[in-house]
Amino acid sequence: MFVLIATLMLTAAPQTADTAEQAAVSIVIDRMHAAASRADGADYFAQFTPDARFIGTDSGERWSLVAFRAYAEPFFARGQGWTYVPHDRVVTIAPIACRCVAWFDERLDNASYGETRGSGVLRLTDDGWKIEQYVLSFAVPNDAARDVVALIRQQTVTPD
Repeated sequence: MFVLIATLMLTAAPQTADTAEQAAVSIVIDRMHAAASRADGADYFAQFTPDARFIGTDSGERWSLVAFRAYAEPFFARGQGWTYVPHDRVVTIAPIACRCVAWFDERLDNASYGETRGSGVLRLTDDGWKIEQYVLSFAVPNDAARDVVALIRQQTVTPD
C-alpha cells in the first residue's frame, strides 16, 4: 500500500526531467522489493534485464538471472519471500545523451539482518527501466570491522 501511495504522490507532483526519471527508477526498485516480499517470482524477475546479475552477501553469490531464478523460484513457489524495506535511496541518472543508465544506493531494513545496503544499476529498455545488477550487502560499523573480518577468515577454507 505504501508503495502505491508513494508512487501516486511521485507521479502527481510536478517534476523536472531528472526527478521524473529518478522516480521511474525508484518505482522499479520498489516493485522488486514488494514482489520479493509477496513471494511473487513473476513480478520480481520481470524487473530485471534477461542478462542481469544479483550479487548477494556471501562472497560466492554472483548470480546470473537464470541461476538466481533457479535458486529463488522454489522459495517463491512455497510462498516464502524476503522483505527488505528501503529508505534513504539515492538515484543518479547517468549524464549521457540517451539518459538510459541509472545507478542507486539504498539502505534497507530486514527483520533477520537488521540494516543492510542495496545498490545497483538500471538500464532504460524498450520495456522501461530494468535492473541490470543488484548488490545486497551488510553494513559493518568500522569499529566492528576487524572482528567481523576475523570471523570471516575463520570460516574461509584456503585451498592447499
